Amino acid sequence: MASDFKAIPLIDISPLVEKIDDPNMANDKDLDDCWTMHKGHGIAESLMKEVRDVTHKFFQLPYEEKLKIKMTPQNGYRGYQRLGENITNGKPDMQEAIDLIAEKKKRHSIMRLLNLVNMEILPNQWKELICDLSRKIMQGIALALGGPVDAFEGRTAGDPFWVCRLIGYPVSTDILEEHRTDTGCGAHTDYGLLTLVNQDDDICALEVKNQSGEWIYAKPIPGTFVCNIGDMLKVWSNGIYQPTLHRVVNNSPRYRVSVAFFYESNFDAAIEHVEFCREREQVVSPRLREEHVLRQGTWSPEQTTSQAPIKTVTQILGVSGLEYRCLRASVALLAPQENARELNNC
Repeated sequence: MASDFKAIPLIDISPLVEKIDDPNMANDKDLDDCWTMHKGHGIAESLMKEVRDVTHKFFQLPYEEKLKIKMTPQNGYRGYQRLGENITNGKPDMQEAIDLIAEKKKRHSIMRLLNLVNMEILPNQWKELICDLSRKIMQGIALALGGPVDAFEGRTAGDPFWVCRLIGYPVSTDILEEHRTDTGCGAHTDYGLLTLVNQDDDICALEVKNQSGEWIYAKPIPGTFVCNIGDMLKVWSNGIYQPTLHRVVNNSPRYRVSVAFFYESNFDAAIEHVEFCREREQVVSPRLREEHVLRQGTWSPEQTTSQAPIKTVTQILGVSGLEYRCLRASVALLAPQENARELNNC
């Protein structure tokens, strides 16, 4: 839960990773922190660094090379997003990025895109390892909530949709003044289940807001992931877990990268309280509202208007085949109603 923390807790999750079936995991109160830094996760620090290094290498390419994998509707909104195209709270973010998205229809090849710029990034072992780690963390959360270890498996997240976003934050003075804003990413909460961030070891830029309204640095610690929960988990846990506002401000004189892995529910999962949380804290409506999801890519009950229950992401726009990341990536590019047919191609 959000609190007046002055630093992001560092948690050794090796017992969780190694012995997830141990019933004593349900008593691990450290899981109550919605922002944590995880060590003991089982992914080699050398592999984490390799992924960041290749990400740096891509963003150092000439602009024309990066545009070879430009994000388009035809690519299912995968690929390169140019500086300032990502919009948060109505302001362009000072970041460029590559979005890699789970391929449910097998129509949009991640490797085909990357081959266009001779990149070998995010090898299969990375995706498999971080998916497995995310699943184990979700199993620990299920136990901490008092539910069965497989509460977020099956029809909820047994076949998880995922998004991997490789993000580059330029030095502010390298951006033309007329295009410059003050944040690499504006304050927001994530819309999904779980986020794991592999960030540069030596640059402080990611900030988390505590209950007193202070912005606290998520100071990098080599070999750790920054872990955050999203709005869907708030709904599923009936408000027991609360996502926390965070932002990125790169005031460093160096280019910064982070690789964010968004572990989501099944593509067609219902967004509603899980049974074992329904009697505990009645603070969240289980409805996702169209207006806020489309505007910001996230959701909060204070910013909704419609009272009609919407249970799946595809029902939000009334189109089939809509991928979660499509909403977020297309906010700056598409007007949702008149472009519903294009979104349907994701």
